[in-house]
Amino acid sequence: MKVLLANPRGFCAGVDRAVKIVDLALEVFGPPVYVRREIVHNSHVVEALRGKGAIVVEELAAVPPGAVAVLSAHGVAPAVFGEARARSLRLIDATCPLVTKVHLEVHRFVQRGYYILLIGHRGHDEVIGTIGESPANITLVENEEQAWTVEVPAGGMTAGGGMAAALGGHAPVTTDRKLVVLTQTTLGVDDTAGVLRVLRERFRRIELPPTDDICYATQNRQDAVKAMVERGMTVLLVVGSTNSSNAARLVEVGQARGVRGYLIDRAADIDAAWLGGAEVVGVTAGASTPEGVVQAVLDRLRSLGAESVEACTTAEEGTVFTLPAMLKEAAKNRMANGE
Repeated sequence: MKVLLANPRGFCAGVDRAVKIVDLALEVFGPPVYVRREIVHNSHVVEALRGKGAIVVEELAAVPPGAVAVLSAHGVAPAVFGEARARSLRLIDATCPLVTKVHLEVHRFVQRGYYILLIGHRGHDEVIGTIGESPANITLVENEEQAWTVEVPAGGMTAGGGMAAALGGHAPVTTDRKLVVLTQTTLGVDDTAGVLRVLRERFRRIELPPTDDICYATQNRQDAVKAMVERGMTVLLVVGSTNSSNAARLVEVGQARGVRGYLIDRAADIDAAWLGGAEVVGVTAGASTPEGVVQAVLDRLRSLGAESVEACTTAEEGTVFTLPAMLKEAAKNRMANGE
């Protein structure tokens, strides 16, 4: 049995930045540092930060007034910043800059009079934050089925609406509203293309944002899975936590191409029966998975008969996001004071 190891895999620039923010906040301000929701969707990262003194809370209401609080990489609605000010919290924003880009797109398009159809997963932290930027001007579309039936609120339909309903949503809809599509950054590229195809068929004048919202790291990791399929992979192990959207999409990319795909959080999750008859097993990791967990998975595969591990490189990533100015200044002052 041969193992193909995807490259790139694991931490993206946004996750690396978010984890460093919590680590540096703990160093500069000392524990406890409160984190609203999981900083990234990975159990190993969250537990490691808890061990250093981070306290994960669901809402800022659980944070003592005046304490240090960090917002997760997934972004939040403006109301959360207002709550932080009301509680006099020392707030540090760890939102991924690529998510922030989508939030800024919401503002720009709403100011220009557009209504937004957002492709994403209901209940995901990133989607909640994006919709929170302008709830009255955004409708969520989760899949192709919803894309066939989604309606644009009044302001509104000028022709074709009744016909579309009569034909099960398969007729073009004409609306006098300006429409644009935005997407959650961690979606599957293929699935998003399908939803977008339906929306463009129904709303012929709908516009796309100037740049692709799906982040470079998500695209790169999905491309690596496709490349491993071309090299004979029949079983795919994706290392990532169950609440990681981008990790789940990697499994789906493999399964859509006839590969047996499994999402595992750790090496112990591997069932030896999954590997039966497989000559080529692929391993990759979601964008919030630490490399140490991946290496433990490789060790487990070697114990189960893997004879070699070969890299499958499809891209080189060098993106780095800067840390918040407020945190860098606090760290600089601490060093200047000899602390």
